[in-house]
Amino acid sequence: MHSATHQAIDAVWRIESAKIVATVARMVRDIGVAEELAQDALVAALENWPVKGVPQNPVAWLMTTAKNRALDRLRRDKSLGEKLEQIGHDLEAQEALIVPDFVDALDDARADEIGDDLLRLIFTACHPVLSTEARVALTLKLLGGLTTHEIARAYLVPEPTVAQRIVRAKRTLSEARVPFELPHGDALGERLASVLEVVYLVFNEGYTATAGEDWMRPALCDEALRLGRMLAELAPAQSEVHGLVALMELQASRASARVDASGRPVLLMAQDRARWDHLLIRRGLAALERAAKLGGALGPYALQATIAACHAGAGTPEQTDWPRIAAIYDALAQVSPSPVVELNRAVAVGMAFGPAAGLEIIDGLQGEKSLRNYQWLPSVRGDLLAKLGRNDEARAEFERAAELAGNARERELLLARAKDLA
Repeated sequence: MHSATHQAIDAVWRIESAKIVATVARMVRDIGVAEELAQDALVAALENWPVKGVPQNPVAWLMTTAKNRALDRLRRDKSLGEKLEQIGHDLEAQEALIVPDFVDALDDARADEIGDDLLRLIFTACHPVLSTEARVALTLKLLGGLTTHEIARAYLVPEPTVAQRIVRAKRTLSEARVPFELPHGDALGERLASVLEVVYLVFNEGYTATAGEDWMRPALCDEALRLGRMLAELAPAQSEVHGLVALMELQASRASARVDASGRPVLLMAQDRARWDHLLIRRGLAALERAAKLGGALGPYALQATIAACHAGAGTPEQTDWPRIAAIYDALAQVSPSPVVELNRAVAVGMAFGPAAGLEIIDGLQGEKSLRNYQWLPSVRGDLLAKLGRNDEARAEFERAAELAGNARERELLLARAKDLA
């Protein structure tokens, strides 16, 4: 009986904890305190429900308990007068906070106070004042409901390291007096970009793990997709949110075809396309269409999603429209220039116009500091050299790429390619 009750508590907490923390954070104006109070409510459930039974509305029970804890905390607070004055001003100014440039983005969430609270929580957890690692850990903890142990296991880092990141992140937000509010004006673009970056970083770590024995970590992909879909519901008029969702849906559609029965990587051109998930492809294309209707077809995530859509629309590798993909990379290089974009553009140009054309771009990246330890630079160069029949040079590049690879499966793949050229 107790086991079933604990499972029910765990399930409710995993799904609803973010809403509870977000609602309490609006009351106390401190994410760290809000999480502590939400955890108090969880402890109360663990103590009460096995004895008295699971309440008819478990979410409401947890929310009410957490709110009551928050009110008790405010009453005990030495600066109660200041807190109440601030809360009073916030309640009076709540409509004024939703400024014109954000009104459309919040049409759906506005009718739902919890939706606004969740948005505030997302923007606060992903605040640029925090390091990238801290933003990722805090987002997974607060929005994903993951335990510190689960985050540590997903990223193959010691649990105390993750715990320290989360503690430091909450302390930084408190010391920097980061307001628990929706960004507006010029701050909106920067803050939204920070949120989307965190979600995509989580997805990428799941899609191609940087270290460990497994090439993919599907749980992280699923969590990023859940966060992206939630964000799209809460901010439906933000085109780049839909662009990111489209990109993740389309990339995730290939997940089951990216590894063989033994867990070894299968590269795009060798994948069994019958194993691609067509429901995810449809969802991705629909999200991409929404981004375009909102005027965001040329946003960085939407452009990458358009490239993924080109692959999704090709029934066989030979049907891939590489000239179009190369042209989209040209546009992406204008909108969001980076060495990694240039590297991917080299692949597309090599496929569209021949390996020599791709190699010319790659050779221009050889001195790029940010790619010095990036295994895909020598890997792509090796592939292009092999296509040109320069096997000895290609083999050396694949061996160098294998030395740089932190993922065991990736290393095996690269060494196998080098061996094939011997």
